[in-house]
Amino acid sequence: MTFNLRNGNDAWERRRPINSACLSATNPDIIGTQEGFYNQIKDIAASQPQYAWIGTGRDGGSRGEFMAVFYKIERFEPLEFDHFWLSDTPNEIASSTWGNACRRMVTWVKFRDLHTGKDFYFWNTHLDHQSQFAREKSAELISQRVQSLGTDLPIILVGDFNAYSHQNKTYEILINGGFTDAWTTAEQHIGPNFASFHSYGTPIPDGPHIDWILSKGPVKSHDIQIVNFSQNGQYPSDHFPIMATVSLNNS
Repeated sequence: MTFNLRNGNDAWERRRPINSACLSATNPDIIGTQEGFYNQIKDIAASQPQYAWIGTGRDGGSRGEFMAVFYKIERFEPLEFDHFWLSDTPNEIASSTWGNACRRMVTWVKFRDLHTGKDFYFWNTHLDHQSQFAREKSAELISQRVQSLGTDLPIILVGDFNAYSHQNKTYEILINGGFTDAWTTAEQHIGPNFASFHSYGTPIPDGPHIDWILSKGPVKSHDIQIVNFSQNGQYPSDHFPIMATVSLNNS
């Protein structure tokens, strides 16, 4: 699942139980979250004890928004993890050099699936919402960093890319870099298709997606869905989560 939580400035206490109910109803194995503050991440961890999480604030430590990765404790073992910033100095905490409106970063984890013994990478990011130049540079850096792994293991990349899939050079950079889009390759689409960003308004049928689930290497996408969960007219966020079922075909 990729899930922009909407930061805590927007009535988190009202949305918190809806968020928890959404995760309980969908029960994803791994979640790449974007935009959550430290208190939100802790609240999710407290309400969903089947998950552990890895992340850091984009402003350093517990400060700023997190690209936290939640994973089921009984299913996955993290073997490695790291963070880097989307800038010309990616190893410098809280760096920003491309005219971003906000500091932007990546959190990634190398997991072992304890049920199958297979290893894979899960990358999570949130690109800038204003600067197209920064989005393109970010996509290039992500592609370079993935390439530098020098691995044949499956890689799953999720996030809020703040760019329309199929309609933006940011998307083209990642696809040309060897990623495939689960929305395009999935064998089945479950439920209606809406724009992934709804801003608490009326969902837009067949609208554009700025939230993506991409993969590289031996990953097969079986199904994918827009999770249009709400309770009493309240959505858990201003984005719909997107969730896919995939299999890893590495030996």
